[in-house]
Amino acid sequence: MGGPAWLIRPDLRVSAKTKVTTASLKDSFEHPWYAGEFKGAGRCTTKGTSSFGKRRNKTHTLCRRCGSKAYHLQKSTCGKCGYPAKRKRKYNWSVKAKRRSTTGTGRMRHLKVVYRRFRNGFREGTVPKPRRAAVAASGSS
Repeated sequence: MGGPAWLIRPDLRVSAKTKVTTASLKDSFEHPWYAGEFKGAGRCTTKGTSSFGKRRNKTHTLCRRCGSKAYHLQKSTCGKCGYPAKRKRKYNWSVKAKRRSTTGTGRMRHLKVVYRRFRNGFREGTVPKPRRAAVAASGSS
């Protein structure tokens, strides 16, 4: 405990000759407004890091529309897509971040085949012309 006791409790004014010990403070601090620092408060009442391990009620669950764990159970709204609102929640806050992860930044294993097939009109079942005749014609000249 730092500082004199009478600064905390004015009714504890003692003379300079009287020695104030922790034991005497324990007896004097049996007061309803005092939270019991000397007794040991049992559970930590902070809002910070030490309290997060004690929390066990779920506030968010999976959203039916977007599938992310952002559906707030008490508010009944999704923080990501805005469900149950009809329009999907969308903001333009992070244009650069969207550019980093949009279509075309990865392998596109299937889409690049689709683009190639689109350029040729999605033809199927046709046989290409033999390339040997074209090679022989260009090689003879």
